Amino acid sequence: MKENDIKIIGFDADDTLWINEPFYQNAENEFCEILKPYFSVAEAHKELFKTEIQNLEMYGYGAKGFILSMIETALRISGHKISSFDVTRILEIGRNLLNQPVVLLNNVEMVLQQLQKKYKIILATKGDLLDQERKLVKSGLAKYFHHIEIMSDKQENNYKKLIHHLDIEPRDFIMIGNSIKSDILPVINIGAKAIHVPFETTWLHEKIHEKTDQSRFVTVSNLDEVLKLL
Repeated sequence: MKENDIKIIGFDADDTLWINEPFYQNAENEFCEILKPYFSVAEAHKELFKTEIQNLEMYGYGAKGFILSMIETALRISGHKISSFDVTRILEIGRNLLNQPVVLLNNVEMVLQQLQKKYKIILATKGDLLDQERKLVKSGLAKYFHHIEIMSDKQENNYKKLIHHLDIEPRDFIMIGNSIKSDILPVINIGAKAIHVPFETTWLHEKIHEKTDQSRFVTVSNLDEVLKLL
């Protein structure tokens, strides 16, 4: 990796800088327990995921779309028999999700401090605008970022628009994130670079099921290993 070519480093947020997916999994488990009178827990998980995927185009990614998908799933699989009390419980699950603390992953601030001395750093994340802004404020990390981009999705065209906005060439950019599907493949496919930092758990929609050529990007075990590469 030729570090002299790199002008801007992009960081994903959820499960790269701070914990996110475990909170969603806990919320989903609580939701599926509520639906036990109608479906098994395993079936409820499958039905919720199906609803989430169907709703992505309308609601996008993030907590609010997740909450609406929970309510829609509950109404559908209960035949609209679910009680208003249980709908209120589901809304409370969503409210609790939005109010979770922001827990930074190990050495995040140290890594940002070091990289900021040599590069411009940006945040490139996707999800609900207000929720991501809230988490960024709570994280205390906003001061490290030259630019903050909250994207509706992370496809190749989204990254092309970002790079154009930053007034650089793809070769000048490197993305660091936990999702091969969203943070790595679209970036290297447009000629930029990427570093994969796996997280302990990944949302099913973000998993890559086909074989990936791992020689096209670098994978590290922990975020602080990035300092050895850059």
